Amino acid sequence: MSEEILMNVSPMESRVSVVENGVLQEVYIERSRSRGIVGNVYKGKVVRVLPGMQAAFVDIGLERAAFIHVSEIQAKADAPRQGESGEPNILGLVHEGQSLVVQVTKDPIGSKGARLTTHLSIPARYLVFMPHNNHVGISLRIDDSQERDRLKELVEKCIEEEQLSERGGFILRTAAEGVGESEIRADILFLHRLWGTIEEAIKESKAPACVYEDLPLHLRTMRDLVNPNIERIRIDSRETFEKVSKFVKKLVPQVDGRVEYYSGERPIFDLFGVEDEITRALGRKVQLKSGGYLIIDQTEAMTTIDVNTGGFVGHRNLEETIFKTNLEASTTIARQLRLRNLGGIIIIDFIDMEDAEHQRQVLRTLEKSLENDHAKTGITGVTELGLVQMTRKRTRESLENTLCEACPTCNGRGMLKTAETICYEIFREILRNARAYENDAYLVLAAQSVVDRLLDEESDNVANVEAFIDKTIRFQVEPMYTQEQFDVVLV
Repeated sequence: MSEEILMNVSPMESRVSVVENGVLQEVYIERSRSRGIVGNVYKGKVVRVLPGMQAAFVDIGLERAAFIHVSEIQAKADAPRQGESGEPNILGLVHEGQSLVVQVTKDPIGSKGARLTTHLSIPARYLVFMPHNNHVGISLRIDDSQERDRLKELVEKCIEEEQLSERGGFILRTAAEGVGESEIRADILFLHRLWGTIEEAIKESKAPACVYEDLPLHLRTMRDLVNPNIERIRIDSRETFEKVSKFVKKLVPQVDGRVEYYSGERPIFDLFGVEDEITRALGRKVQLKSGGYLIIDQTEAMTTIDVNTGGFVGHRNLEETIFKTNLEASTTIARQLRLRNLGGIIIIDFIDMEDAEHQRQVLRTLEKSLENDHAKTGITGVTELGLVQMTRKRTRESLENTLCEACPTCNGRGMLKTAETICYEIFREILRNARAYENDAYLVLAAQSVVDRLLDEESDNVANVEAFIDKTIRFQVEPMYTQEQFDVVLV
């Protein structure tokens, strides 16, 4: 499998796309005015403790206070425990006004504030440093037992030889597979130096304050997304290309020759049709090559995906048609989850299959297709209603929430009241005013579609209302009004 990374950089925003075998898989967008804060470390101030929820709100200097659960707070050995749950009682860990060093694990999403933890972790290319832990862990994606043992021994050896003042814990990232001692040692020393500067900032800062900010998108991409399958990294900004090249020489030397400055006449995101794919990823309907389609609906609580056969009639029988549509849908769903960055609870309504083996194959295909996903996913199986339940870790806003806002006309409902419905609301408003006020006539201000209907299909009803209230009703088109807006004016 060949992969390519395209970076489109402007003063306003940076965009990164990951393309596999010529097909867009992921998009990352960072705007200069609203950079994500996941990974940032803050010296915060506890503003409210909620014993009933075993949680607290912490002011870290953002518009909304951030949220931290007791499970994310470093517990003291003698901390009082909370009943049968065995969790520490939050009242024994934090109090209002207390300073707390925290790290953001989830960006503010919708109406929810950022999520926090005190279990700090600072990432480098091959290792993640955990200053309050002495454990050495390894990414589950490194599945070779001999390689896991080799890497763990390597980290322990480097820690012992460097005689670090504070040992700390480490997690070996997937990128560490196959690397040598010099790279691991360099990462350990770099992370300890970085932690030293963060500790200094913590001592000198007054809450709320940011004491460590994660790398910008173009450098995070080189740290987190680059793997041996990456053939080329193309960047359309000379300045960013030079910064990335310096970063690569120091931390990712194995891909040094693959970073290129793109100076072509075509915009870089027109390669592989990336712009068109982004536009399509904002729609509800996803067409399948077979003729079937998906309907994807994103809500605050969960995302639902409905699979339909559409125009695909198959060649043998209905069961075979359904099976092939569901198989194709599985791979497409995995790609759409990455592309749209959908997270949280996801419910998939595959077309009902009677054959149990077909059900197993569809689930296996979905699991296999999710293996390349950088976000943690989990499939919990099929419900009694035949729905597939899964979760995908959400750390940042979805593509839709990043690029779009709720429609001001329908207020995010995705539906508008019909002109007929608005006409009847106008009639009710006129009758309500007729009972309350004495006046000679009424002027109705409404959208063109509503006035047209009042003067045409509803003209008999208008005459009946005029006769009933014994008043004249006039109509005036307001070009700036949406279909649901109207005013009834006493004349």
